Amino acid sequence: MRNTSNKQEQQSENKMGVMPVKSLIISMSLPMMISMLVQALYNIVDSIFVAQVSEDALTALTLAFPLQTLMIALGSGTGVGINALLSRSLGEKEFDKANAAANTGILLTAINYLMFLFVGIFIVSPFIASQTDNTVIGDYGVTYLRYVCIFSIGLFFQMTFERLLQSTGRTFDSMISQLTGAIINIIFDPLLIFGIAFFPKLGVAGAAIATVLGQCVAACVGLTLNIKRNKEITLSLSGIKTPQLNIIKQIYLVGVPSILMMSIGSVMTYLFNKILNTFSSTAVAVFGAYFKLQSFFFMPLFGLNNGMIPVLSYNYGARKKDRIMQALRFSLVFALSIMLFGTLIFETMPSVLLKLFDASDNMIAIGIPALRIIAIHFPIASICIVLGSVFQAFAKSHYSLVVSLGRQLIVLIPAAWLLSLLGNVNYVWFAFPIAELVSLTITLIYFRRIKRNIIDTLKN
Repeated sequence: MRNTSNKQEQQSENKMGVMPVKSLIISMSLPMMISMLVQALYNIVDSIFVAQVSEDALTALTLAFPLQTLMIALGSGTGVGINALLSRSLGEKEFDKANAAANTGILLTAINYLMFLFVGIFIVSPFIASQTDNTVIGDYGVTYLRYVCIFSIGLFFQMTFERLLQSTGRTFDSMISQLTGAIINIIFDPLLIFGIAFFPKLGVAGAAIATVLGQCVAACVGLTLNIKRNKEITLSLSGIKTPQLNIIKQIYLVGVPSILMMSIGSVMTYLFNKILNTFSSTAVAVFGAYFKLQSFFFMPLFGLNNGMIPVLSYNYGARKKDRIMQALRFSLVFALSIMLFGTLIFETMPSVLLKLFDASDNMIAIGIPALRIIAIHFPIASICIVLGSVFQAFAKSHYSLVVSLGRQLIVLIPAAWLLSLLGNVNYVWFAFPIAELVSLTITLIYFRRIKRNIIDTLKN
């Protein structure tokens, strides 16, 4: 960690306050979109390799996904809180507060890891057993989850260090960190799963080891880039050892709703797996394949979202209304274009997508209508995600929590369960577009409130 004096006199207006908005959104978001595209590619490649082990192995990874989502929720949600506070503090020229947010965030990240170390040792087995009584699928799931939980230190610190880079507008450096991890994952997946050359043949365990290896290397890269190139914050051991309770409170004022919002997705996936398992394990495998495929379109959208949040937070702190509205309008068009393309791909070539996972005839028969039905909600989701970034940037993440709760638990799961009673798995997939329409309605209500009470009161 570097020990430097406060650099207030060296701080000039950040590019987030002066750069043309369209160019700013592209420069902030494009590196993260590219890195998340690579991450999505890794997710797909990872499952493609695992599917070659067996359909049971692919199903096991689907059952493991809710707990992985919970890890990401905790790490990413904490990162959102750090990001919003740090960016807003820079916009308000409160540089000591920005440093405190960064250093306190690192301490919180270490605590998050310790929690999931405990989960990896004691919780994994009963978690998998609650979803399946198939011993083969269960063994695969436990093996995979034990590795990714016990060695999740890389995941948590990778996300935090990338958020610190994003908060100060260094999204290219953030991209370098994430690309490094994803590329290592992609390289080591086949080597460790299939035992290529002198590497041992480890199957599902090999996929897990490749994953945590990539995360740990990416965390190291992220730390190095923050120390050497992130000049707007100062990382120090003394700052980490002496956390400020007020800073923790402000981080989690934004972070906790975000954590809960993403955790709702974990609960949703867990319950959806149980509903699908009443039909067959193949239906669960289809759901897992869908999640990997949709990430190729949703991950870039989340990259856009991550690029927007510091821009909106900074200009909110700087009270620049016009720049906020320009960023929103451009991002809505950009996001809608991405998801319309995604819908087109899912509607026109579902069988091609499923064959990537070495799908059986039964899996293809279930998967084709599934992909086509679910993809209906993609364009609607793009609007919700972009407008939801306003909630996070303006410390109104509890709005996002309500939207997510309404969509995933209050609507989607009950709708899926009721549709499952009709006895045809094809009906279950309609729960997704139904839930997204509810999500859009609630999102528009909240956005109108924020625009009237916050955005319209700002003066340039």
